[in-house]
Amino acid sequence: MRHLLFASFLMLASSLSAKPNILFIAIDDLANDSTHTPHIDRLAVSGVRFDRAYNQIPLCNPSRASVLTGRRPDATQVYDLDRHFRDALPDVVTLPQLFRQNGWFTARVGKIYHYDVPNGIGTDGLDDKPSWQLVVNPKGRDVTDEKLITNPTPQKPVSAALSWLAAEGTDEEQTDGMIATEAIQLLEKHRDESFFLGVGFFRPHTPFVAPKKYFDLHPLDSIRLPEAPADDRSDIPAAAFAHNNPTPNYGLDELTCRKALQAYRASVSFVDAQIGRVLDALDKLKLTDNTIVVLWSDHGYHLGEHLGIWQKRTLFEESARAPLIIRAPGFSGNGRVCHRIVEFVDIYPTLADLASLPPPTTLDGCSLRPLLQNPAQKWDHPAITQILRPADDRLPAQVMGRSIRIERWRYTEWNEGTQGLELYDHRNDPHEFQNLALMPSTEALAAMKNLHGLLKAKALGTPPPSPVNPKRL
Repeated sequence: MRHLLFASFLMLASSLSAKPNILFIAIDDLANDSTHTPHIDRLAVSGVRFDRAYNQIPLCNPSRASVLTGRRPDATQVYDLDRHFRDALPDVVTLPQLFRQNGWFTARVGKIYHYDVPNGIGTDGLDDKPSWQLVVNPKGRDVTDEKLITNPTPQKPVSAALSWLAAEGTDEEQTDGMIATEAIQLLEKHRDESFFLGVGFFRPHTPFVAPKKYFDLHPLDSIRLPEAPADDRSDIPAAAFAHNNPTPNYGLDELTCRKALQAYRASVSFVDAQIGRVLDALDKLKLTDNTIVVLWSDHGYHLGEHLGIWQKRTLFEESARAPLIIRAPGFSGNGRVCHRIVEFVDIYPTLADLASLPPPTTLDGCSLRPLLQNPAQKWDHPAITQILRPADDRLPAQVMGRSIRIERWRYTEWNEGTQGLELYDHRNDPHEFQNLALMPSTEALAAMKNLHGLLKAKALGTPPPSPVNPKRL
């Protein structure tokens, strides 16, 4: 046994240098059931795919703030789309900043920190200057073609609607194609030094824009909307539904929703092709064996589940769970799927651990190194996801929802239970159709008591400093 362990250590040591490269790939609004993604699939089968990875808040800016600081939203105090995490944590050392301080070249192309989409494309957005030595902000024809976008709900801006465009032209003319091109050029230029390269793609965030050929991969007659029981919403608290999607399917007919779903999937396939270009360049430049690749999305994405929920901002599985793949050369878990519960705040301590960097003591997550070695090993860490609801016609005051996920159960409290409770048994109800909190069995009551205690122990529970602007949620 000692010889086997020593051999494994040598294999790992020979695969990663003392300063491994980091390729940090972010995808905006990627659902968990994406189809026709051969390049993401290729990365998954060469790394570890965490199929139960949970974001801390299912909204772009606060989720990215948590990933990049390693802190939960109640620490960053970022709950909406405008606030910068340094307002609450001015001296925090971000994930790329840690690598920069320790001698890595750090660069960003595209969306790693938050941007408005599409208005912020080509700008710095809510970037963080201490994190990077170099930033590149491409701006493609998807921005100038905005007038061509189909928006079946014209009262909503294209950024918040089920809007789409089957675009003319080549991949390289689109912003995400330009991002891939710029990333490849940076790999070529900095191949001989240790780097932390953030590559952030804007799609499939609305508007769903991709060259026409990607729409052809998803014929409209093959597109079906998710099914749910006719009474699915009857046992769900009002606060569980996002304020910006109060009407099922935005009031759109089935055909229009199917077209939107086709466009979403086309955008995913388009982004997948750009990721393939970057991974191919990594191979061509012979950087693969000393580069840790992390692929993540800021949150999951609803595509019509629960009788017509779209986009994000819920604490259901489709929104709280998000894609995460880590490929660290030399680890025995590569090529396997990990079914353990992990959190996105775990990404920061994991990369620090793999690069032998001492992480800040304030991090809220833990290193996933043990699961990279053995994805099936015992792991007892719950995941906490939360979301803030503004006061509106349905809710008399601001409401905070907090949800805890363990291997069998999801338990959710809205304003500590005063605005509703939810309990779902994933062993028997993986789509979360039956809210057991309303008529709990003895077993369900025991689970709720246990999860309530865990939730209070794990969540900081600090209220936001002031009411947030509902237009920026």
